[in-house]
Amino acid sequence: MGERKWTGTTYGNGWMHRWLIRALKYVDVRFIYAFSSIFVVPVCLLLNPSRKIIYQYFKERIGYSTIKSAWMTYVNHCIFSETVIDKFAMYAGKEFKVEVDGYDIFQSLAIKEKGFVQLSSHIGNYEIAGYTLVAKDKPFNALVFGGEKQSVMDNRDKMFTETNIKMIFAKGDMEHLFEIDKALSDGEIVSMPADRFWGSQKYIEINFLNKPARFPLGPFSVATLKEVDAIAVNVMKESTLKYKIYVSKLSYDKSKPRKEQMRDLCQSYVSELEKMVKQYPCQWFNFYDFWNYERN
Repeated sequence: MGERKWTGTTYGNGWMHRWLIRALKYVDVRFIYAFSSIFVVPVCLLLNPSRKIIYQYFKERIGYSTIKSAWMTYVNHCIFSETVIDKFAMYAGKEFKVEVDGYDIFQSLAIKEKGFVQLSSHIGNYEIAGYTLVAKDKPFNALVFGGEKQSVMDNRDKMFTETNIKMIFAKGDMEHLFEIDKALSDGEIVSMPADRFWGSQKYIEINFLNKPARFPLGPFSVATLKEVDAIAVNVMKESTLKYKIYVSKLSYDKSKPRKEQMRDLCQSYVSELEKMVKQYPCQWFNFYDFWNYERN
């Protein structure tokens, strides 16, 4: 898959993360934003091939002009750096204003005996949802990359423990599938990203932003196999200290053959993803050529 293989780790090492958390206990996040936009982002744009990929995304998929695409490439990287800073600000104890659109959808499933699947995307700042969408009486299982930096995992564990969230570590041996199956069988919530490949390369091809794109089969296979409901949750940055969570019910006909169920569920997810991307085009954070399979 070439560039499509994602390492899944947060940039930096343990001491850098610890330093940032300590600094954010006392420093306004806007100061860190400014430092990053002036000194960090320009260097990343010069050294990282992501600048070309995101430029193509704005030019070819969103339809911006050459000049606007170039400017938005810089803005996109600035906003991404802000979402990373916000994550560490949360670890440092800072709070953000969070508005939830569709909380009744989440709550209606959370009070049921049966478990359900919550699908996310690499747009916005999904981790914020883990500190906001909490089902008091239903355990929440978040599938996370097993190779993430230990400093990040330690802070996630501390934050998630307070909100009844358990982490399931995705590894190459696919053992996490058994944990997912058990969690859903026990009537729990399972959260999974549905826009990146982890392990299996099986896919469903769906038209996304006017061009065919491949989405991992796994999340849609899990939901339909267990015959559980599914929702899409996207957490988008609205302003410096505000996020908005969008919860949407995903639909598929459980009476159809399972292959058609998986495709219907994937199409429902992609339709919601496309709506979010069009509304927040600068918060697309898949920094590889999402649509090009010949080079990848």
